[in-house]
Amino acid sequence: MRKLSFILLLWAGIFRLYGQDIAARLDSLVSSSALLQTSEVGISVFNLTKGEPVYAYQDRKLYRPASVEKVITSVTALARLGEAYTFDTRLAYTGTLDADSVLHGDLFLIGGFDPEFMEDDLDDLVGAVLRAGIRTVEGKLVADVSVMDSVYWGSGWAWDDAQYSFQPYLSPLMLNRGCVSVSVKPTQRGHRPEVETVPESDYYAIDNRAVCHIPHCGRLRIERDWMHNDNTIHITGNANRACGQLLSMFSSQDFFLHTFAYKLRQKHIGLDSLAYGVCPEEGTYIYKVSRPLEEVLKQALKKSDNLCAEALFYHLSIGAGKKNVSAEDAQKAVERFMRYQIKKEPDNYNIVDGSGVSMYNYISPDLLVAYLKYAYAHKEVFEPFYEALPIAGVDGTLRYRMRKSNVFRNVHAKTGTVKGVSSLAGYVRSAEGDLLAFAIINQNVLSGRKARLFQDKVCEILAQ
Repeated sequence: MRKLSFILLLWAGIFRLYGQDIAARLDSLVSSSALLQTSEVGISVFNLTKGEPVYAYQDRKLYRPASVEKVITSVTALARLGEAYTFDTRLAYTGTLDADSVLHGDLFLIGGFDPEFMEDDLDDLVGAVLRAGIRTVEGKLVADVSVMDSVYWGSGWAWDDAQYSFQPYLSPLMLNRGCVSVSVKPTQRGHRPEVETVPESDYYAIDNRAVCHIPHCGRLRIERDWMHNDNTIHITGNANRACGQLLSMFSSQDFFLHTFAYKLRQKHIGLDSLAYGVCPEEGTYIYKVSRPLEEVLKQALKKSDNLCAEALFYHLSIGAGKKNVSAEDAQKAVERFMRYQIKKEPDNYNIVDGSGVSMYNYISPDLLVAYLKYAYAHKEVFEPFYEALPIAGVDGTLRYRMRKSNVFRNVHAKTGTVKGVSSLAGYVRSAEGDLLAFAIINQNVLSGRKARLFQDKVCEILAQ
């Protein structure tokens, strides 16, 4: 019996030394890092298997999170909406449909803020109109975007990021993430290149002034005048190789509505006017495109897609049945969950969007780990959340990181990057088999590469 007690005490001592060794090595890394001579970092580590803290360094200080804020959005969405939740886009009509296939009423396109609605889905809507027997709409094609307010950018988003596809114009009707994919293929020297756009639409115009294989024409440019909300796609310069660009369109809902009308007319469905309005309760529903939450979640986490994160954020209120929701409604939903489930005081933090794009967001590593702990404690949240996180050296935004040693395939974590900020939060398994939750936020860093190397080193220490 004494021998057994001695062995147990010995192992307990080893585990204590292991924990102390991790803390000592992390302290050494923090104190010796050249990166931290000109920048800040906050670190929090918790052993989920043993239920005890492992390490903390400035873990309660507030930092801009960048895209690790998607951890908070995703955990809240899984807990509040559930994995079975769907993002629905619906078709309905009012009035009557006569024997000559004429709809004496309006055709309604009802937006539900599906961030992954693509051209194939739009073709399904067109097919549904045909299957319903509608060949002429005597009334109007009406877009119902009443589920959300009309503010298409988040609070604190940088105005000059509007030119980039990662900052879309938010709307209940999103097609191809509000973007047009432009492909340019060179032809003969001195000729115009071939240009292909997806999806095709009469909502935008193409101004192709590029010339093939003439170097003095300068670098090839594919752009639009985003400063003046113009949707003409300008292609200029020297086209010497196949290339492409994803361009966001001003007014996502107009892009969706006009492209839908364009496709209806291509199928010889008579249509005269477009409008915005609210579908009445007596409308007849004829079709629905449903997007499972899992698909949106994986895009938000593995690809760090801002649009998908914002959709999860807004649906915290939409899913509760609220009409004409705003960012403030979603913020309140996050705050309620934080206060009553995470047991943290929302007034100590500032969360204004779902993606982490806003410059007004401020959270702490300690808060992030609290969400990771909550997910771990709730199987219905943890399983889909853990599966959707990027895996080190394998996929998502961690595909090209930590491809060697004991962290390869071991770290499951969300990255975050904006100018001056680099962050990483998720899970790693130690050599003893314990699952650790961690959060690292580097602040005031001009070199994202150096910050990522620092974070990778932290993960290596945790995994040893």
